[in-house]
Amino acid sequence: MTIKQALISVSDKRGVLEFARGLAAQGVNLLSTGGTAKMLRDAGLTVTEIGDYTGFPEMLDGRVKTLHPKVHGGILARRDLPEHLATIEQHGIPTIDLVCVNLYPFAATIAKAGVTLEDAIENIDIGGPAMVRSSAKNYVGVAIVTNPEDYEPLLAEMKANGGALHLGTRFSLAKKAFTHTARYDSTIANWLTGLDEGAEAKPAEAAPTPAIFPNKLQLAFDRVEILRYGENSHQSAAFYRDTTPLPGSIAAYTQLQGKELSYNNIADSDAAWECVKAFDAPACVIIKHANPCGVAIDGTLLGAYEKAFKTDSTSAFGGIIAFNGEVGIDVVNAMNERKHFVEVLIAPSFTAEARAALASKANLRVLVVPPGHDLNKLELKRVGGGLLAQTADDFTAQASGLKVVTKRRPTAQQIEDLLFAERVAKFVKSNAIVFCRGGMTLGVGAGQMSRVDSTRIAGMKAQNAGLDLRGSVVASDAFFPFRDGVDVLATAGAAAVIQPGGSMRDDEVIAAADEHGLAMVMTGARHFRH
Repeated sequence: MTIKQALISVSDKRGVLEFARGLAAQGVNLLSTGGTAKMLRDAGLTVTEIGDYTGFPEMLDGRVKTLHPKVHGGILARRDLPEHLATIEQHGIPTIDLVCVNLYPFAATIAKAGVTLEDAIENIDIGGPAMVRSSAKNYVGVAIVTNPEDYEPLLAEMKANGGALHLGTRFSLAKKAFTHTARYDSTIANWLTGLDEGAEAKPAEAAPTPAIFPNKLQLAFDRVEILRYGENSHQSAAFYRDTTPLPGSIAAYTQLQGKELSYNNIADSDAAWECVKAFDAPACVIIKHANPCGVAIDGTLLGAYEKAFKTDSTSAFGGIIAFNGEVGIDVVNAMNERKHFVEVLIAPSFTAEARAALASKANLRVLVVPPGHDLNKLELKRVGGGLLAQTADDFTAQASGLKVVTKRRPTAQQIEDLLFAERVAKFVKSNAIVFCRGGMTLGVGAGQMSRVDSTRIAGMKAQNAGLDLRGSVVASDAFFPFRDGVDVLATAGAAAVIQPGGSMRDDEVIAAADEHGLAMVMTGARHFRH
C-alpha cells in the first residue's frame, strides 16, 4: 500500500515537523488541522487545512473539525471492495492512507493544581479518537501513527519500499492505536468516576481530588518481557510495568549484566529495593524469599554490608542484595572474599572498578535502579475472581510520636535502634519480630502463625549467628496478643521493645515488660505484610 495522502493532527508535536517533511519529500499530500497546520505551513510545507478540504469550517471552538464524511469516508473505505471505492469516488472523497494523530493532553490537564471540571472536559478529545479508531479498524488500507517514536522507522520503511508500508507494520500500528485510545478513555473514566457527587454542578470551580478508589478501576501496564517461568517451573510468567513507572521503583531498573531475571528474582528484588530505599544513611539489605535476612546502616556501604551479612550468613547465600548508594570496589572485594554467592545485586550506581570486577561473574544479575522514595499510589493483589487494592504503607515511626508505656524509658541510643528496627519490621512478612542493635539486625523471625514462635525463631537465628542479644531492641509489626512473646524476648536479652499496641491485653503485656525491666514504646500503627 503506497502512501499518497496523510492527515496530521497532533497535540504532542515532538518530531512531527521532521515527519511531515519526510512524507512530503516522498510525494505525500498533507492534510492538517489548526495549530498543527500552522506549524507545518510556517515551516514552508504545503498543507491543506482540513476546513478547506472538507468545505466545512472548524466550529464550536474546535470541538468539530474532523467529524466529517470526507475525512472518515477517506479513512474507512475498504480498498478491496469496488463498491466502497465507487461510493467515495461518487462523493468526491479521496482516500487517506496515513493518519498521524495523538490526543488532547487529558492526563497532563488533570495533573495540574486547581484544575476545574470544565478544563478537564474541554481536554477530552472526540475527533482524535474517532480518527484513530477508524484508521486502526481499516489497517489493511490505512497506517495509523500515534507515537512519535515510530516516525523515523516508518519513513525509512517507506523510502525502502517505494512509499509503501508492509501489512505487518500497519497491523502493528493498529494495535498500538487501540491501546492508545483505550488508555486515554481509561484515564478519563478513572478520574471522572472518582469525583464526588455534586462535582458536575460546579464545573468552573477547582475539581475535588478524585477518590483513591474509583467505582470502576481501569488498569494499564506494558509487558516488559516473558519470563522463563513463574514461582515454579510449571508456571508461565511475564513482567509488566506501569505505563509511567514511579521514579525509583524496581520497574525502572536497567540490567547491566547476568542471566535473565526470573519471576522470583523480580519479586525479591522489589522487596530488597523498597526496604533499602527507606533509609537515608548508607544501607544494605539482604533478602531471601521476600524477607530481609540482614539489614544494616553504617557510615559506609562496606560497613553496612559487613553488618548485614553477620545477621544470617547462611540465609544470605543465594540472596538478593540492595544498596542505597554507589557500590565501589571495596564492597565487591568484600563479597568475593567471603565467596558470597548472590542472585541479584542492586544499587543506584556502580563505580567503573566495581563493574569491571563484577563482569567476571557472568551469571550475576546486576541492576541499576535510579534513586527515589515514591511509593505506589495503590498496591494491588489478585484474589480469585477479583482484586484487592489498598494505599501504600507509608507510615514510619518518628521519635516525637513514640508513646512510652513502661516505667523504664528508653535511652537515646535505644530510641535510635528502635526506630531502625521498626523500619525493618515493616518489610518482614507477618508475624514479624526483629532484634536489632547498633544499626543492624541481629535476628529476624518472619511469617509464623503465632507471634511467640516468630520471637523464638528470631532469637534462635541470632544464637546460630553467634550474636549477643543482651541490650538489644525488638520491633514487632503488630501488637503482642499475650505476654509470652515479651517473656521470650526478655529472656533472650532484649532491653527495649517497639510495637503498635492496641491489644485487649496491652495492660498485661506492659506489666510483663515492667517485670523484666524493659522499656516499651508504642507507635499506634501496625505493619502487617502478607
